[in-house]
Amino acid sequence: MRIQNRRKIASVLFVLISFVCAAQDAPEPPPATSPPGTPIDGWVLIVLLIGLIYGVYKSFKLVKQ
Repeated sequence: MRIQNRRKIASVLFVLISFVCAAQDAPEPPPATSPPGTPIDGWVLIVLLIGLIYGVYKSFKLVKQ
């Protein structure tokens, strides 16, 4: 009988803890550092071009093997 009481108490505690966890306030989102719609930096095109050149190089190297 004693083990059943412990199981009931443990079940009640789990339920109460879940209510406490669900009742907490959500954290505030971090402040935005830049407004929406900010243009992407100009270096992105250069990085894409380098990636394209590297991809072509690797594909030709793979075909040669």
